[in-house]
Amino acid sequence: MISKDNAEHYIWGDNCDGWYLLNRTDMLIIHEKMPSGTCEKRHFHSVSRQFFFVLQGVLTMELEGNKHEIKAHQGLEIPPGIKHQARNDGQSSVEFIVISHPTTRGDRSDIPSS
Repeated sequence: MISKDNAEHYIWGDNCDGWYLLNRTDMLIIHEKMPSGTCEKRHFHSVSRQFFFVLQGVLTMELEGNKHEIKAHQGLEIPPGIKHQARNDGQSSVEFIVISHPTTRGDRSDIPSS
């Protein structure tokens, strides 16, 4: 059994939390928490397909310049090659699950800020 309580934890970005629920080369599942006002670097994956599912709060996902607000119990798929950025524009933390197939390890290209 795996949960946030016993999974390997790491810090990413601007004091965001991640827990590896499944960490294999063919699939990566992470539980993440982003405090209010945080964001990740805009990027894309060449091979990996991702699915973001929000557990609590509202996750703002920018895809190719289009903003999507994903609310609790909603999800969004991101195909390979699509430039995207996860943000928490809300007043409270957002928690979500990210499923990546295959893993995103070595398959991330950051987009330089303009």
